[in-house]
Amino acid sequence: MSTSDIQKEQQANLHKTLWDMADDLRGSMEAYEFKSYILGLIFYRYLSEKVEGMAAQFLSSDPLNYAEAWKKTDYREGLTEEIIEALGYVIPPDFLFSTLIAKIRSDEFDIEMLTEAIKSVSASSIGQESQEDFENLFDDMDLSSSKLGKEPKTRAKVMAKVMLSISKLPFKFEDSEIDVLGDAYEYLIGKFAQTAGKKAGEFYTPQQVSKILARIVSLGKRELKTVYDPCCGSGSLLLRVGKECKVIHYYGQEMTSTTYNLARMNMLLHGIQYQYFHIANGDTLESPEFNGDVYNAVVSNPPYSAKWSADDKFLQDDRFSGFGRLAPKSTADFAFVCDMLHHLDEDGTMAVVLPHGVLFRGGAEEAIRTILVRDRNCLDAVIGLPANLFYGTSIATCILVFKKVRNGNAGNVLFIDASNEYEKGKNQNILSDENIETIVQTYVERKDVEKYAHVAAMEEIAENEYYLNIPRYVDTFDEEEPVDIKGELYQIQDLEEKSSTVNEELKGYFKELGI
Repeated sequence: MSTSDIQKEQQANLHKTLWDMADDLRGSMEAYEFKSYILGLIFYRYLSEKVEGMAAQFLSSDPLNYAEAWKKTDYREGLTEEIIEALGYVIPPDFLFSTLIAKIRSDEFDIEMLTEAIKSVSASSIGQESQEDFENLFDDMDLSSSKLGKEPKTRAKVMAKVMLSISKLPFKFEDSEIDVLGDAYEYLIGKFAQTAGKKAGEFYTPQQVSKILARIVSLGKRELKTVYDPCCGSGSLLLRVGKECKVIHYYGQEMTSTTYNLARMNMLLHGIQYQYFHIANGDTLESPEFNGDVYNAVVSNPPYSAKWSADDKFLQDDRFSGFGRLAPKSTADFAFVCDMLHHLDEDGTMAVVLPHGVLFRGGAEEAIRTILVRDRNCLDAVIGLPANLFYGTSIATCILVFKKVRNGNAGNVLFIDASNEYEKGKNQNILSDENIETIVQTYVERKDVEKYAHVAAMEEIAENEYYLNIPRYVDTFDEEEPVDIKGELYQIQDLEEKSSTVNEELKGYFKELGI
């Protein structure tokens, strides 16, 4: 079974379960609010099972189980210390997801149990090295909200239904070919987009696109010490790089608090221990968390043509000062490029998904583009992707690949037109395994392919005044077969004669009928 087939099967199973859960919440609250409860509880189950597994490991040679050991002060203190050191948090036996499920089945569950259980996670990390990674993780899941029900019993009943559904979900996140939390969020938003007023595509990158970026930045490397995404969303793109090669430390920044929480959840859910990721909450352009750091790989799918302040103070910022111009207030695309390039290590690779406008827009963007290509000579490749790959927008996008040191490729830029490399999906187009392999192999081989790829010398790009529109470099025009004008005229004449004959016959029939 191909990767895309596995993804489809995993997504279908996940979506069915999510829809069943959404049905349990329908009528209780606005559709777009479902996600906070569903995703939060999926994550809580995961955290809980990690604690259970760790406790069982520590007590493997002891006759006591976790609940029994917790009742003994010396055992409890030892277990707490060991589990927090390993996981960054601890959950008491009474608050484990499995314990709450047992309470639901014996009709002893109330909403306060779940409230206390969730609080126990961040409370246990206070004063620990992991505190920042677990603070406010469940802020979006308001269990006291009247939208769940006016009475505590009603709220408990609603949550119990959702928890029972979640208890049946297969948990194989590390082996999954989909980003479970990211895909779940996209599915829920996709189903209720009109009510939500927000598009999941603002932060969610399809795994097929993520795979291209991840493979490109990890080419020829078994290990990356660091990888960075300035607009990390759910963290799916960072995690995809980790599937392509071993990554030691993950770094990302996300502006939206809800999505920031999702990214931290996603890291932990994929087995990335708190010591090995740093996800910050804030605006990357206006308030960068990692301004002085550089990374082995940089990847991103930033919000397209976003607005930013473009304040003159940024002309003194190391990220932008070398360009003499700032990206326009109305289109921050090149501001993200400059930020990412600033964070790229000398021997690293950077890949970013952007709208095609960055290839040809004028003004400040033209000036920045010219410096990137002509003066810094760091643009390595331009890859045109098919339209309608992302939820929420049908526009075609492109991948720009940058390297500060390009060795033998310094005298050219590779252009790939993969706009027709896709399979037609129900709602979005899909990149198949073959499509992805073709794109990556073409990038690796770096040679002209008729109607698909062209290695453009710097002189050619200069002649085009540093405009990077892909059709200027990759000719995909199919010449039409010449039209036989005489033959077409004879056919038209023949059809007219046949039409005249038919009309005469019809006149005779009409006359007989008295019409």
